[in-house]
Amino acid sequence: MEQLKNQLQAENAYLRDEIKQTSNFEEIVSQSKAFGKVLRQVEQVANTNSSVLILGESGTGKELLARAVHNRSNRKNRPLVKVNCAVLPATLIESELFGHEKGAFTGATNQKIGRFELADGGTIFLDEIGELPIELQAKLLRVLQEGEFERVGSSKTIKVNVRLIAATNRDLEKEVGEGRFREDLYYRLNVFPIQSLPLRERKDDIPLLVRHFCAKHGPGIGRQIDVIPQEVLDTLIAYHWPGNVRELENVVERSLIISSGRKLDLGDWSGRKRTGPARAGLMTMEDCERNHIVSVLEYTRWKVSGENGAAKILDMIPTTLDSRMKKLGIQRP
Repeated sequence: MEQLKNQLQAENAYLRDEIKQTSNFEEIVSQSKAFGKVLRQVEQVANTNSSVLILGESGTGKELLARAVHNRSNRKNRPLVKVNCAVLPATLIESELFGHEKGAFTGATNQKIGRFELADGGTIFLDEIGELPIELQAKLLRVLQEGEFERVGSSKTIKVNVRLIAATNRDLEKEVGEGRFREDLYYRLNVFPIQSLPLRERKDDIPLLVRHFCAKHGPGIGRQIDVIPQEVLDTLIAYHWPGNVRELENVVERSLIISSGRKLDLGDWSGRKRTGPARAGLMTMEDCERNHIVSVLEYTRWKVSGENGAAKILDMIPTTLDSRMKKLGIQRP
């Protein structure tokens, strides 16, 4: 009874925090035939217990697809518990996933219920699973195969019934080949892969998404947009969108702020600008990388780190982006 009480308290605390983070959650917005095929895959796999691996670039809505799988499954009345493997320190991720006992390590002043226990009967979503330390991958494989694990500092085996959805923007086959990801875990995860499409492959969704984001952010900014000029849509459709739907949402929100009337105004935003001298022939990979990084930096007004910084859009660690900028000779104007 004490264990059940602790689990319920931990689950309630997690769900209260989750509600705060997802109160603005909207259903997937799309009319694209290409993206329709992705949604049909969601429908096909939702009511099974199979693991799902969602692949795709940063900003393409992998978490929304994970939610769609969970919400259409027979586990929809149980929790969907999220873990972002990229933001948790390697020293804490085992405790976060599997929990720990009081006194298990320095700082463990209380027993902690892990995310797998919170997700019992429901679904766990491991985002950026390619970042999971290889020493923890064997323990994750055991949970997937046997449905059991031990908390850190405990010898008591805990059984759970959890459906796993994982997501990554990494090439896991390449990671396996280079020894950074277990081959047996990769095959266990890759039962039903779903490829989330980049925005450049579903540009027919851009007008719909622009209207959606105007309706979503307009009230909070004090704007009501009735007119979206065709030239605005043409400019947005012509852009390559390296940051995908997340970048489009940021552009629309900025446009709402600067629009003075009921007509959407992009201001001085005009999409990717050509940088450096024009080439008659093909560009080198280094030139392409330089132009791509500069275009994102221009979009973020040269903000490198933080929630709306270039590093997040490019899916890079800020210090790595700084190093690439120095190597490529990119300097703020």
